[in-house]
Amino acid sequence: MQFCEEAETVDTSRLNKRIGIKTTVICPATEKHVKKYLRQETFLINETEDDYRSITLPHITQQSFSVQWVYNILEKKAEADRIVFEDPDPHVGFVLLPDFKWDQKQLEDLYLIAIVHRRDLKSLRDLTPDNLPLLRNILEKGVEAIGKKYNVPSSKLRMYLHYQPSYYHIHVHFTSLDYEAPGCGVERAHLLTDVIQNLQVQPEYYQKRTLTFPIRADDALLTKFREAGKI
Repeated sequence: MQFCEEAETVDTSRLNKRIGIKTTVICPATEKHVKKYLRQETFLINETEDDYRSITLPHITQQSFSVQWVYNILEKKAEADRIVFEDPDPHVGFVLLPDFKWDQKQLEDLYLIAIVHRRDLKSLRDLTPDNLPLLRNILEKGVEAIGKKYNVPSSKLRMYLHYQPSYYHIHVHFTSLDYEAPGCGVERAHLLTDVIQNLQVQPEYYQKRTLTFPIRADDALLTKFREAGKI
């Protein structure tokens, strides 16, 4: 579960490792939480540039997904005591804080999120070479902050962005290389270093490229792709 959920999630996989049980406790649990953790059929979508403009972007706009909880973090109205590092620069700055999936006790499960201060970037599709200073800053200072606080080197970190993201405000995941975090697979995760290199080589890479992502059967976006005859 990402920061967008206000309920508390406790991953007890390490506690139950000896007896082979993994449990996730969410309290309080809403209908949204229940649906998220139900086993569902999953499909892979190959989203072209035209698909994004005609299907995905209108869906995002029409749904008006709220990211006010993100703004509350950036404005220190919530989670201020959990911030590990902050660069306050309005253009290349970000806040770095632990994901709720991590208990902050075992480095094997290390999981932090860097949330940018800028509010005009929703996802990978919005990134251009103009955003390279931002991405490089997150890479450099995020690695440095984690190294200082947790003594974990960059060679032990997996840094990536999701597509589709779980919420539409650019953020970068920092996880331990020893932890198979949900969503770290090739279907959804894009390594931060690869994103930087792709933008250096091809300025419109994330506007032009067909992006593949997994989608659950209950996702409204899947219905939109079906209606458009893409599945």
